[in-house]
Amino acid sequence: MFAYIVKRLLASVLVLGIVSLSIFALFFYGPENPAQPVCDRQTSNRCNPERLDRYTEQLGYNNNMFSEYGHYMAGIVTGREIAVGSQTIQCDAPCLGITFATQESVWSQLKDRLPATFSVAFGGALLYLAIGIPIGVAAARRRGTVTDKALVSSFLVISSIPYYLFALITWLVVTIAIQVPGISDTGYFPLTDNPAKWFSGLILAWLCLGIFTSTAYTRYTRGAMVETLGEDYIRTAKAKGLPPRTVVYRHALRSALVPVVTIFGIDLGVLLAGTIFTERIFNIYGIGLWGLNAVGQKDLPIVEATALFTAIMVISANLVVDLVYSVLDPRVRLG
Repeated sequence: MFAYIVKRLLASVLVLGIVSLSIFALFFYGPENPAQPVCDRQTSNRCNPERLDRYTEQLGYNNNMFSEYGHYMAGIVTGREIAVGSQTIQCDAPCLGITFATQESVWSQLKDRLPATFSVAFGGALLYLAIGIPIGVAAARRRGTVTDKALVSSFLVISSIPYYLFALITWLVVTIAIQVPGISDTGYFPLTDNPAKWFSGLILAWLCLGIFTSTAYTRYTRGAMVETLGEDYIRTAKAKGLPPRTVVYRHALRSALVPVVTIFGIDLGVLLAGTIFTERIFNIYGIGLWGLNAVGQKDLPIVEATALFTAIMVISANLVVDLVYSVLDPRVRLG
C-alpha cells in the first residue's frame, strides 16, 4: 500500500510539472505580447513601441522561456522582486506575481477568495452526493418499475436544462418573485463573523448546484448498481440467505461506487477551482468569478494563477480518487 501511494504521489508531481510548464508557455508565447496590458495601464499616453519594449524587458518576456519559468517557480518557494515601470515590488513567497490592475500580490487575493469557493464547492458536493446516490440505488433496486421510470425521466428533464439557466431561474423566483425570507439575500459572508448569515447566504447556491448535479449521479449510480446486482457473487450472496439490505449496501454498493468516485473526483476538482456560473448568479466573489473578471481585464498574472490553481485542484482530486480506489477495490493497489 505504501509503495502504491508513493507511486501515485510521484506521478501527480510529474503531471503537475508538465501542466504548469504548459500553462506558462501558453501565456509566454500567446498571440499578444504579455507586457501590452501593463504598458497600457502604466502609461497615461498611448503605449508606444519604446515603452512596450521597456516593459517587456522588465518583466522578462524577452528572455528564454525556460529560464523565466524557473524564475517563476523559484518565486513560489522563495519570493522575488518584480519591476514595473519605476517601481520595484517585493513579492513574498508563495509569489504568483502581482496584478496588473492594482499591483497587489496575486496570492493574497487568491487566498482571500478561497473560503467562498470552498464553501460553495463542498456544500454543493455533499448535497448532490446525498441526493444522487440514494436515489440511484433506489431506482436500481426497482429497475423497470413505474418508480424507476419516473425518477429517471424527471431527472433527465432537469439535466436537459443548461445549468446557468436553471440557476438563474431559481434565483429570480426565490429572490424576486417569491422573496423567501432568510435565503433571498445571497452571497458569501465569512463563517467566523456570522455562521447563520454564512449558511443563509449560500443555501440557495447549494440547492441549485446539488439538485442539478445530483441528476448525473443518480444515472451513474443506477447504471453501476444495475450492472453489479447482476454479478455472480451477488446472486451467491442472495442464495446464502443474506438480508437484501446487506446484499445491496454492503456488497453491491461498494463495487458500484468505483465509477461514481471517478466522476466525483473530477467534478470536485473543477468545483474547487471555481464555480463561475454559481458565483456570478448568486453574488459570491470566489475564485471562478475572480478569474473570469481577470480575463476581461487582460490581467494575465491572475489568469495564469487561476489556471495553475485549477490544475492543482484537479490533480489533487484525482490523487485522492486513486487512494480511495485502493480501499474500495484491493485489486487496484495489487495491480
